[in-house]
Amino acid sequence: MSLIAPMIAGSVSGLVATAPMTLAMAVLHGRSPWNARDPLPPREITEELAERTGLAESMDEREVRAVTTANHFAYGAATGSLYGVLADRVAVPRVVSGLLFALSVWTISYMGWLPALRIMPPATQQPADRNAVMIAAHVVWGISMGLVLSAIRRDRNA
Repeated sequence: MSLIAPMIAGSVSGLVATAPMTLAMAVLHGRSPWNARDPLPPREITEELAERTGLAESMDEREVRAVTTANHFAYGAATGSLYGVLADRVAVPRVVSGLLFALSVWTISYMGWLPALRIMPPATQQPADRNAVMIAAHVVWGISMGLVLSAIRRDRNA
């Protein structure tokens, strides 16, 4: 069985689902106590990587926002491609598999590769309300991704 079609469907699902996730992040961040002191993680990650690569000094605010948005949607699409491959391997509705996948992505990212690469401290060292915002945003992403994948595949396994 070819993995190309499931990867493409998952990638599109992850890309599309990143829009409501981003909206949820912005709304919840705006209502949280840490919004005045810390930017959202996609911006923090982009700024850190720009510093490490020497690009930060040549980027203005508009460019930082554009790169942050592009990085965030690209990561949603890339991780969504993996979801597309894994979604058919579990016998649960797509919203459930999307939700479980999204929580796994949050855990692997915020407790795994981001701290391992010293891009961000682990979630255990972040304020609880910040973690709550990011977990809620990932819940929105996962459920949305499951629904979009169901629509793409025209199945009733939502």
